[in-house]
Amino acid sequence: MFFSLPPQVLIILIFSLIFALTFHEFGHAYVAHLCGDDTAKRAGRMTLNPLAHLDLFGSLMLLVVGFGYARPVPVDPRNYRIRNADFYVASAGPVMNLLLGVGGALLFRILAENNLALLAGIPVLEVLYLFIFINFNLCLFNLIPLGPLDGNSVFPHFLPRDMKQRFQYWNYRFGSQVLIGLVLLSMVLPGFSAFRWITYISKNMIVSLL
Repeated sequence: MFFSLPPQVLIILIFSLIFALTFHEFGHAYVAHLCGDDTAKRAGRMTLNPLAHLDLFGSLMLLVVGFGYARPVPVDPRNYRIRNADFYVASAGPVMNLLLGVGGALLFRILAENNLALLAGIPVLEVLYLFIFINFNLCLFNLIPLGPLDGNSVFPHFLPRDMKQRFQYWNYRFGSQVLIGLVLLSMVLPGFSAFRWITYISKNMIVSLL
């Protein structure tokens, strides 16, 4: 859907995608640092430099299907100094995107209330809407408890201990394959989207904020 946009909007949108992914990964690295693990910092990932974080295929997925990822931030749980640090570190990326989306929505409302839909020939409200949408999509997609996504370290904390262990074992063996299968099916089967609910929730979140 993004490639149907005017060229100037698409260029700004690409920068918005880079911005969203960069802050997502920075959030992971910074919270890991707060929890006592400087693995990401030593690897040069506790930075807002996009080149340190972007993954080519994950970025293209965002443009083509509306969700994607950046290069995972390296962590060493043995260095954590606080309880449930893995939960906080995993949550940091989606929370960062949630905050960016909410911030974008507040800016959207300010501009809309002042009739500033067009600035320097750029339809800023359209760009902001897509920025908000992308960040909410990133937040929700990464909370899916499959494979290497952040949800794999978030969701189990809400399960009883025995179920948590069984789920983690199952996800370790099959989670990545299930996730890849769902993504491929969503890309190649017309009318099929295993992640349509993400778009639905994102749009409803935007409606509630604007």
